[in-house]
Amino acid sequence: MSRPHVHAITGAFGYSGQEIARLLLARGERVRTLTGHPERPDPFGGRVEVTRFRFDDPSRLRDALAGVRVLYNTYWVRFDHGASTFARAVENSRALFRAAAEAGVERVVHVSITNPAPDSPLPYFRGKAEVERALGESGLSHAILRPAVFFGGRDVLINNIAWLLRRLPLFGVASGTYGIQPVHVEDLARLAVEHAERGADVVLDAVGPEAFAFDELVGLVRRAVRSRAAIVRVPRWLLLGAARALGAPLGDVVLTRDEVLGLTGNLLVSHGRPTAGTRFSDWLAAHADELGVAWASELGRHYK
Repeated sequence: MSRPHVHAITGAFGYSGQEIARLLLARGERVRTLTGHPERPDPFGGRVEVTRFRFDDPSRLRDALAGVRVLYNTYWVRFDHGASTFARAVENSRALFRAAAEAGVERVVHVSITNPAPDSPLPYFRGKAEVERALGESGLSHAILRPAVFFGGRDVLINNIAWLLRRLPLFGVASGTYGIQPVHVEDLARLAVEHAERGADVVLDAVGPEAFAFDELVGLVRRAVRSRAAIVRVPRWLLLGAARALGAPLGDVVLTRDEVLGLTGNLLVSHGRPTAGTRFSDWLAAHADELGVAWASELGRHYK
């Protein structure tokens, strides 16, 4: 008897994982989500198998991966929060890959970040590099996709830029010249499913066809949402201070040091050719009225 054809996703009810799951379901695939929070709302009406697991329980983790042919790993943390830290996320990822190998998973598609580096001074980018290395050392057939920043669907960054532009008289950007190359989350999902069917190990930047100077991107969003906010250049320390001040009444983390330094260090642009087709400027024109209507809370989505 042939093995069940199961596609497992870490976080199929989350942001990028949900788009991967939606595409797989449309293709008639059997989909399983690995989650530590099975009580969270199911956007698929029961069509996705829900399997609870813990990273610190190897046998349960192996059981969660039983019968899985392809594992899509979207797990990571945006910032340290309580016991959820970059260091813990690296160890959890190692445990996941060990369990996948022991369970006989045939292929792993892993979502990383553009320009990770093991010697990066930024824990976010350094941790991403450590996870990539762990996957490479696992012996598992794999594809590593490196998006810079997402747009579309339930994105956080672009939506919250629009939210701030709609409400504040000033919008601060860090001094300097630096770029950003967004990718539509549905394009990332298509790349993930496409590379699940390939056999060779590959590392690929998952980036859209348009790259912008960051202040140019903010200006596009400003015009699209008809904001009158002035875009002003400020020192990084002032930007981070303002973000902390805004985060308090919002009950959220607006911006982190790693995000500012990664952006201003040009780590959110690719040095290769575009691999996705959706143009941010076209999408923005079509969806401007929806952007920034409500704040997209990172803490609300993942820690409450």
